[in-house]
Amino acid sequence: MKTIAITLGDPGGIGPEVALKALYQNRWPATLRFVLIGSRTILRRQAAQLRLPLPPVWQLSDGKNHTARIVNWEPEQDLEQKPMPLNWQPGVIGKTQGQAAVRWIKEAVSGCMAGRFDALVTGPICKQSLYLAGLPFPGHTEFLAALTGTRSFAMMLLGGPLRVVLVTRHLPLAKVAESISRSAIQEAVQLAAQALPWLGVKQKKVGVCALNPHAGDNGVLGREEITTIRPVLCALRRKGLNIEGPVPGDVIFHQALQGRYGAVVAMYHDQGLGPLKMIAFEEGVNLTLGLPIVRTSPDHGTAFDIAGKGVAHAGSMVAAIRLAVRLARRKNPWAHTDL
Repeated sequence: MKTIAITLGDPGGIGPEVALKALYQNRWPATLRFVLIGSRTILRRQAAQLRLPLPPVWQLSDGKNHTARIVNWEPEQDLEQKPMPLNWQPGVIGKTQGQAAVRWIKEAVSGCMAGRFDALVTGPICKQSLYLAGLPFPGHTEFLAALTGTRSFAMMLLGGPLRVVLVTRHLPLAKVAESISRSAIQEAVQLAAQALPWLGVKQKKVGVCALNPHAGDNGVLGREEITTIRPVLCALRRKGLNIEGPVPGDVIFHQALQGRYGAVVAMYHDQGLGPLKMIAFEEGVNLTLGLPIVRTSPDHGTAFDIAGKGVAHAGSMVAAIRLAVRLARRKNPWAHTDL
């Protein structure tokens, strides 16, 4: 029996909705148990609106003895000093919402590290709520790395036949060029190459995007390819990695769709996610590479504009759960031996 933890994400977003839809509107093997981590009050309201079952309560003391396959754990109930209860306020951003999301993530990761959960799927969070709550991280990826003591990590986005790893993540475009270092490129490429066997991908070649149009056109349109990208790729090839690049961004994804690469390393967020979301907008998945635990998430945000309306599409959450289940059954290349 594999136990998959699912955090609800931001309380005012579509995380609770897509989690309930994904679990109750799809068929899952009897060998799986799902623990929805978050506010029971919000789940109750959301389940009633969707006319879906309310999962029974699960507590730490239940361990693996609970008979239900879909349960709800509200970590606040295990705290000696319980925080103020959350009201269901779709679309509302705030400090309280951010604090709740942070608490649920921390408890989920702790459960994974302790072996209570075999994988973690995280609902979408709101960066502004996290900022108001005082979290010193720009998003899930960096926060999860800190919680697990991980130094080398990366985002991989999966959708359709594409697998994209980002060198830089949530940065203003004006800061991308200065943030593309040889070490950052090396980290992303090496993690991408390590992930392919874990994902069961037969094509082991990694394609690496150029930063500038036409790969800089020999320095006419930018010199980052000459000074930074090519040198690190040459060094990695000497170490035996199967790499091609830098390839212009307007070419590489067409080649990837033709099966030329097992994964593509993109220099910045929209360079990689634009093509992926074009072909898999409702089925994209975010996988964090480098962690000693399995962590996936739907590749979409909180969608505050439709939160509470019952119209959110759960396809990306379903895909994230399926990938988490698949990877939980395989050897994680970054797992700590003492877990």
